[in-house]
Amino acid sequence: MSLISLLIALLSERYLTNKWWHFNTYYKQYSQLALKDDTAGSNTKSAIMMVLILLLPTLLCYFLLEQLGNGFLYLVASTITLIVCFGCSHTRDTYKRYLVAAFKGETTTCDLIHQEFLQNKQLPQMGFGQALVWLNYRYFIAVMLFFVVFGAPGAVFYRLLTSINERCVTQKDTKEITQEFKQEVTSETTEAVTSENIASVTEEEQRPEVCISSKILFVADWLPVRIIALGYMLVGHFSKAVPVWLANLFDINMPSSEVLISVAQKSEDIMIETEDCSAEPCTLVRLAKRTLLLCLAFISILILTGVL
Repeated sequence: MSLISLLIALLSERYLTNKWWHFNTYYKQYSQLALKDDTAGSNTKSAIMMVLILLLPTLLCYFLLEQLGNGFLYLVASTITLIVCFGCSHTRDTYKRYLVAAFKGETTTCDLIHQEFLQNKQLPQMGFGQALVWLNYRYFIAVMLFFVVFGAPGAVFYRLLTSINERCVTQKDTKEITQEFKQEVTSETTEAVTSENIASVTEEEQRPEVCISSKILFVADWLPVRIIALGYMLVGHFSKAVPVWLANLFDINMPSSEVLISVAQKSEDIMIETEDCSAEPCTLVRLAKRTLLLCLAFISILILTGVL
């Protein structure tokens, strides 16, 4: 039944635009109750609270599905849960905005959208296409893997973990950061936008629970990222990417995003012109889609043969 849920969720996720189909709708309500603006308390207390915050919805989902048995209602409930956990409408809308600006030749707008996107997703400095590769893994492939291995509760757990990790307290609101960045760019039109420009605008301060969630997420992503990186090699230039994959295979300190992105970069030839902002993201998004289809095909074989 997990294969049926996967196929239905992947086909319907794009077309279900109502807010009640989006994970962030429920996460915002939950975070208002569970993640209050509470700076007091020890790190040990924060760690315990983080575990409880993650386990509560996961266990609730598990017990509710157990009551439904393994029949049709279980299939419907699991599929709905997976659809809600899949994707991110904000990321898709940002990608569309970026492409519109790129096709109009508005490089400054592209840079602004790019930096605002990295800020919102709490990502280190990387290309726009590289960020999309990583978020394709985070919002689709990883959720799919956790669903197949651990069921719908596993998908809820991973998606909740990533959402908490993205929730970060900064010294300034994102809108204020964006406004200052706009003023900086417009005041110096001849100056190229660099990572140093953005770093000078603000310095982030993460909450204790976000730091804890980052550690848990690193452990959860360590093995899946290396497996998916192998998929990128299989759908791209295997011979070019395999040295990078082998070099990072047993590295326990390298961030998961860097492992995946470094392999993805080597798996595809990217011809970038100076004024073309769309080449890199479009090329890497196509590569990510091929990898997603490969993962789906491989999972289907494992399910049909009875391995999963």
